[in-house]
Amino acid sequence: MIDGAEIVIVGGGAIGCSIAYHLAKLGKRDVVVLEKSGLTQGATWHAAGLIGQLRGKRNLTRMLQYSVELYGRLEAETGQATDWKQTGSLRLASSEARWREIRHIATTARSFGFELHLVSAEEARKLFPLMTTEGVVGAAYIPSDGYADPSSLTQALAKGARMGGVTFHEGVRVTDFVVEDGRIERVVTDHGDLRADVVVNAAGMWARELGALAGVAIPAAAVEHQYLVTEKVIDAPADLPSLRDPDKNFYLKPEVGGIAIGGWEDDAPPFGVDGVPPNFARELLDSNFDRFEQIATPAAERVPVLNEVGIRSLINGPIPVSADGEPIMGPAPGLDNFFVACGFTAGIAACGGAGRAMAHWIVEGDPGMDLWAFDIRRFGPHHAGRRYLHERAVESYGRYYKIRWPGEEMRSGRGARRSPLYGTLKRRGAVFGSKFGWERPNWFAPKGVEPVDRPSFERPNWFEQVASEHRAVRERVALIDVSSFSKFEVSGPGAFRFLQGLAANDLDKPPGAITYTQLCNAKGGIEADLTITRLAEDRFYIVTGSGNGVRDGGWIRRHMPRDGSVVLDEVTSAKAVLNLCGPDARRVLERVAEGDVSHAAFPFMTARELHIGYAPVTALRLTYVGELGYELHVPAEYAAHLYGELWAAGADFGIADAGYRAIDTLRMEKRYLYWGTDITPDYSPYEAGLGFCVKLDKGDFLGAEALARLEEDGPAQRLCCFTLEQPASVFGGEAILRAGEVLGVTSSGNFGHTVGKSIVFGYVPAAAAGHEDYQIEAFCERVPARRHDRPLYDPERTRILV
Repeated sequence: MIDGAEIVIVGGGAIGCSIAYHLAKLGKRDVVVLEKSGLTQGATWHAAGLIGQLRGKRNLTRMLQYSVELYGRLEAETGQATDWKQTGSLRLASSEARWREIRHIATTARSFGFELHLVSAEEARKLFPLMTTEGVVGAAYIPSDGYADPSSLTQALAKGARMGGVTFHEGVRVTDFVVEDGRIERVVTDHGDLRADVVVNAAGMWARELGALAGVAIPAAAVEHQYLVTEKVIDAPADLPSLRDPDKNFYLKPEVGGIAIGGWEDDAPPFGVDGVPPNFARELLDSNFDRFEQIATPAAERVPVLNEVGIRSLINGPIPVSADGEPIMGPAPGLDNFFVACGFTAGIAACGGAGRAMAHWIVEGDPGMDLWAFDIRRFGPHHAGRRYLHERAVESYGRYYKIRWPGEEMRSGRGARRSPLYGTLKRRGAVFGSKFGWERPNWFAPKGVEPVDRPSFERPNWFEQVASEHRAVRERVALIDVSSFSKFEVSGPGAFRFLQGLAANDLDKPPGAITYTQLCNAKGGIEADLTITRLAEDRFYIVTGSGNGVRDGGWIRRHMPRDGSVVLDEVTSAKAVLNLCGPDARRVLERVAEGDVSHAAFPFMTARELHIGYAPVTALRLTYVGELGYELHVPAEYAAHLYGELWAAGADFGIADAGYRAIDTLRMEKRYLYWGTDITPDYSPYEAGLGFCVKLDKGDFLGAEALARLEEDGPAQRLCCFTLEQPASVFGGEAILRAGEVLGVTSSGNFGHTVGKSIVFGYVPAAAAGHEDYQIEAFCERVPARRHDRPLYDPERTRILV
């Protein structure tokens, strides 16, 4: 075997072979693929092979669109048969709620030119004559969908990779990695060691174990997945499309004269809880007809001919699934040259687009589109713990065809990471959500209201309670537990110079100053959105979102000097945080705080060390809700005491508890943005309306050159704020139109309880961003909308600067 390669890919399934193929297309020849048994012999060979593009996440659909484009030409390009059949697909709605969901997804898909047709039940039956229409409200028909033979498709990708110079070694098992100074230097195998500049973990079901060899926690599991293949179906049309009826929890596709039927059962048995056996290869598991009955019975109700044909086989094989059901991709935290591509439950459908994105990520440092929803850095170490991972994996698998309600929370893996105020807030009626393992109060149920979420595509059961919390912040004063914020301290003699070279804004301010800034990449895209407080000349305090700690901390750490002049410490768990906000916030604070907290003594965007009761508090005067406010950062053991002091002091002012759902309605009225939806690496500060945070005259910093060009050229697109002129439910993902032309898609949507209207944000081309009248298409219905140049609430900031 060779001594090494520039890029070593571990795993010869569909994903690994696609990455190799696309690396070759980018001109990379020094690429080696290591497969412990034979190509396709993990989960690929027994996959059903369905390729469906319509997904709830926009960029996943775009990835799958490319897969379909690739599969249509791959056989001609390589000479290797793929058995690709582009017969189209039908997704049925057997309930009004499902029809609503399909119309929402269809609106998003159409916003970027995806061909999709909404059809009636009878039109669906004409496309799939074997089905009954009982209970069918409508259907989505996607003519470009299809299916392929997974093994043949993978072999074609491998052949294309070989044609481009990639080398494959089968029967070679990776047993360890040699890691030095944050890099994998050598890959250890049972056939010798290999030098590697870059290592890619595409090991499918074994990705978790492979990651552990490098010290990287990867929350990838496997569960048992069954599908049934029937005997030949007489008189079945040759061009029968694939069929999905998610309300009845089954999928169906033609299979060599018969029909293949599968689905996504609740409580599916996990596979390899204690580790997937390393020698497991081209094997199946014992089938279970009793378990499969929950899928077969509804399928036969929808397609009665299934009651008349025999069963050829019931296939049971393990398939990958992550802790949240989405793929796991990107650069692994903690190592400079280790990439991950695993956890693909629909790997055959995704492998084309995923392989291209990974290849660009490896070679260019950018996957070509925002993939934060699939980025490994959305996870922390707790996600990969055995119990948490497999509870979440089983639930995620079982939810595959369930309706994705706006605001719906996962039920498994809950209750472990709690703020010190959890018990107190629960007694006050808090209804908790989960973020990065934290239990966070989403809203509060008053006496007489059931403290449980009932999500809806219309107004959910928490709507009025969130409105009440919203008004408390706008009109009186409220407390919000935001202890889950990710928090870091950066210190050392080189701390200022380092952060000044990383942040777009100017940090050259005296101790006590708070700076809101973006951390940009070399292209000017926004990698992080956070605040940096200068605590001392050589000590800084960084606060970012609850789910962004691994990503943002990794970005900072990756650019730190290696000479020891800068130290980064995460202090998330050490500090609890209470947000005291509202027009009466200062009146509450001055009752309990030692010292002067007037505007003159404690101005906006500054920090003070205070004592409140017995608690030493680092108080930051800033806001994400658009009112006078203070973030009170306190050692965790003082949190309950601090809460009690503030609650007692605020009683005369009608102090209230508020949750994260109120935060979202409040921030949208102020045009405050959310990283991961409104701003991502795809967008620059100038496009997002954050140019005021870029200080090009401060000296060199990461992204400065690109941002200078972007400022001179002007943004190609602009983030706009719209209000809807008629009532409509909006959640993000709606199409933005003007004069019948689709201009973009919304990034956020919610109802503004002060302005009394639905609000959306979204990017449109700069040339089309100067008008006032637009339309927003929600659930396939167009509503008049008005664009606003300034924040809807308090554009002069008089509520904040008091």
